[in-house]
This record gives sequence, structure tokens and C-alpha cells, in this order.
Amino acid sequence: MKKPLALGIDTSNYKSSIAVTDSRGNILVDERKFLKVKEGERGLRQSEAFFQHINVLPELLESVLKDENLRKNIGVVAVSTKPRPIENSYMPVFLAGSQMAKIISEALAVPYYEFSHQEGHLEAVKFYSKFKKEEKLISFHFSGGTTEAILDDNKSFSIIGGSKDISYGQVLDRLGVALGMKFPAGAEMDEIAMKNVMSIKKGLPEQILSKIKVQDGWVNLSGIETQCQRALSNIDKDSLITMVFYRIGESILSIMKNLAQNHQIKKFIFAGGVSDSKFIREYLKNNISDNFDYCFSEGNLSSDNGVGISLLGGKEIWH
Repeated sequence: MKKPLALGIDTSNYKSSIAVTDSRGNILVDERKFLKVKEGERGLRQSEAFFQHINVLPELLESVLKDENLRKNIGVVAVSTKPRPIENSYMPVFLAGSQMAKIISEALAVPYYEFSHQEGHLEAVKFYSKFKKEEKLISFHFSGGTTEAILDDNKSFSIIGGSKDISYGQVLDRLGVALGMKFPAGAEMDEIAMKNVMSIKKGLPEQILSKIKVQDGWVNLSGIETQCQRALSNIDKDSLITMVFYRIGESILSIMKNLAQNHQIKKFIFAGGVSDSKFIREYLKNNISDNFDYCFSEGNLSSDNGVGISLLGGKEIWH
């Protein structure tokens, strides 16, 4: 009898995640834990993140491995082993998950499959969306360290747009830390921006932050990050936060328009923690053209999780 469940493990730079799914996509386990970042810091060294993952993963996996019904029905173990599905993509932090996954697959005598963190992000959204069977679309991965547009034709991924320097997430997190917020700061800032959305409609002065330039689907974000740091003493916190979210939403829409024209595709998927922003979702809803078709994640599957990795592993045995 075929074992119907898939175990997925993801060890990103800021979160340990595991998930168990079945062939219908039902999520039976979804455990996640943020790694600890010292107050005032803007991230973790790879060595520190690796150490924390090694200590956190056994705790997360306990809920699965101690449940006999779950354990005996796991038919595959999948894990993220690198940031992107491209050559020379590597971060030591993913070794923590792959080592644990190999041990579990051998102990359970089930197949072991490797995927990238980015593929997991996109699958977690696409699997549950109206684009599940779409053969060609553009996927956005907007997270703490990534701002990329990927042409997905069900055969290969190619990066066709995004940021040439830092990410949207880094702009937000660096500003948040400068304002005394806990890292990562995006969610807290998003709530502030949503509460002050009317200030945009009334017209915040544009000189607070200049418009982010978009060319052929690409942006450079270090400029607006510098503007944010310079504006800290010149404008109140809430207005600055609201304006940076507005500029990000504005640039995302421009990227969509550029890529739609360049590639003749008007279907888009959004993944990654920044895509969880209520402000950005509301901005696109109110400003996007009717002939664009797009979707965000259901629930909280935009942020780092093991669900997409689990689904990818499951596909190897379910079909």
C-alpha cells in the first residue's frame, strides 16, 4: 500500500518550518518558528542561523514523529537545499534541513527529494490558486532577501525582473530597525501603513520619498532605502512608513505593466512575506487594470513555510 503523506522541511535564514500534506493538498501539519535575532540587529550570520535551526528542528518534528498515524504514512521526505533553482545558488543555512531530512528518510525507508526555497514559496501559493494548472505565468517572489519576477512555464524558471540590488524586504526591515522596531519589522509596519492609508488619499507630500524608477521590469532599491534613512528626523514615523509602502506598491504595479508588455503575459502569482502586506494587496486591488489576472496566497502561505516543499515532494509519489 502506497504511503500517502509528504513531509517537507525548510530552513530559511530566519525561520525553521516543517509541514505534512496529503495528495489532495490537505495540510495536516504546519509548524514554523522564527529564529531569534538580537535587538537592534538586521539579520543573522549563516553560522548563527544554522546553529539555531539544528536546535529548533527536533522540537518542530516531534509533533510528526511521535504521532504513529502520521509517521507510518509518510511516503516521502522533501527539503529545501538552496535559495533558488539555479546553478551556484548556495547558502550554508540549508544544510541544517537537508541533514535532518536525510536522516528521517533513511530511518523511515522512504524517498528523499531536494528542491529550492524559492520553488517551495511559489508552489505553496500556486497549488491552492486558480492558476494551479496554468502552463505559463509570471511569479513574484518578494521576501526579506528576494525581489524577483520569474517566468514560469512549468518546465523551467528564468528571472525576468525584480531588484538589481537590495530587496523590498530589506528596505522595510532596515527602516523598521532604524525606527526601533523588532526585526523583522514588515508586519508591524504594514499595520501602521494600513491605519494611515487615508493620509495617502489626502495627499502626503511627494518629496518625502521620490518615485521608484522601473525599467523593463527592474528596479534599484538602495536609493529609496537611503532616502528613508535621511528622512527619519524630518518626518513623523507613521507618514514615512505609509509613504514607503505606497512607493513599493506603485513600483510593483509598474513592474507588472512592464513585464506584461515585454512577455505578453497578464497572469501573476505573488509569494514571499512581503506579498502578505495588506497595504500592498489593497493598493493593487484599487489600481490594477481589469485585464490583469493575479492571485496572492490563501491564509499565511506567503511567508516562509514547509508546505510548498512538502507538496513538491508529494508530487514525486502521488502521480
